[in-house]
Amino acid sequence: MSLDQLKRFLGVMQDDGALRQQVLAAATADDVAQIGQRLGYTFSGDELLRFSGQKVGRVTVTKQDIPGEYN
Repeated sequence: MSLDQLKRFLGVMQDDGALRQQVLAAATADDVAQIGQRLGYTFSGDELLRFSGQKVGRVTVTKQDIPGEYN
């Protein structure tokens, strides 16, 4: 189940500073999902966005509202 994969990824991220920096530098939820996939975790950007506001260990998922180029 991808929600379990997402929770495992977030658990690993809380203890891996380099991974945390990669995730924080990612521009979109899909970019974060791709980082997870490279490490063997299967979840989508949409699943990550739906998880916004929830916490796993010391990690709280927060959706960032970044204005786009177009209005």
